[in-house]
Amino acid sequence: MKKILIDLSILKHIDCGLGQVAYNYAKYFEKNAGSMDFEVHLLVPKRYVGAFGKDVHYHISNKIYTIFPFLFPKFDLWHSIHQLSRFKPSRRSTKQILTIHDINFIYEKRGLKREKYAQYFEKKIQRADRLVSISQFTRTDVMKHFPTDKPITVIYNGVEFSPVSSGTMPDIPVLTEKKFLFSIGQIRWKKNFHVMLDAMKLMPEYNLIISGSVSTDYAEMIRKRIADEKIENIFLTGNIKHSEKVWLYAHCEAFVFPSLFEGFGLPVIEAMSFGKPVISSDKTSLKEIGSNHVFFLKNFQPEHIAEKIREAIDSYKKNPKMVTENENYAKGFTYDNHMASYISIYRELLMLST
Repeated sequence: MKKILIDLSILKHIDCGLGQVAYNYAKYFEKNAGSMDFEVHLLVPKRYVGAFGKDVHYHISNKIYTIFPFLFPKFDLWHSIHQLSRFKPSRRSTKQILTIHDINFIYEKRGLKREKYAQYFEKKIQRADRLVSISQFTRTDVMKHFPTDKPITVIYNGVEFSPVSSGTMPDIPVLTEKKFLFSIGQIRWKKNFHVMLDAMKLMPEYNLIISGSVSTDYAEMIRKRIADEKIENIFLTGNIKHSEKVWLYAHCEAFVFPSLFEGFGLPVIEAMSFGKPVISSDKTSLKEIGSNHVFFLKNFQPEHIAEKIREAIDSYKKNPKMVTENENYAKGFTYDNHMASYISIYRELLMLST
């Protein structure tokens, strides 16, 4: 039986977007691996060995394999679910799929560091037998900076759909004080959260809850401004549990996402799955993913942001069918659809009958 390795080493960062993607891959194979006509092997951090059932095989993502990749057993196919994994197949006979989420290092890095990332990424492209991007935007960006004769297939990310009943209210006292807006993402400069500071001064009727890792200088800058400028309706929660995220999506008045750089923009679809109005920047992939279901910001002036948020909320109150339209649009991004596209590529590369 053919053997496939799925590189889920990014599970060590379970709270980030890629970590959640890896977790949903693992849950998919836990449910379906037993009915497949190939062996599924998962490369995971040690604490996840055995966590996804007995129908898959486990390999620990030990850094020794980055030094001596020949220590891996032989696989027929290797799927790197993100482009910067340190792990790679050592045998040329092993087919490889490389999923590209973004090439943000082109815009975030400078000098030698950027060159180092670019060289590493170029080698990844050259080694791969099949390239997949998570959006048309990412595909275009790759072709612009790293032109290749290899075709790049676009497969949109899947979204985990969670029932409202699975949510648990976070221990955030202000949630009971007034209606709130929600946003989520690592508190980094590319997420552009600072533009919300002046905008929220114009919206005292709402609180803004921003969830995500706060271990950055950018987060400290935002916290300092909140304190210095006495902004009393913005709250950084840090990382939250999945069940708390579900509750916040389900109970917010609207979801706000001013990000500058996204390869896809998973939170936009997550918010839609709860029927919420989404106010987003129109940068990078976001216009593609949000389509005509999002209220896009034309600029980041505080007056415009406040106006667009109020417009979105009022539109949903006046036209309740927009809730259903958003929910139905989000349903097109299921993990079953996502994985079906990959399974088709697996079978093609393994030359298995369909």
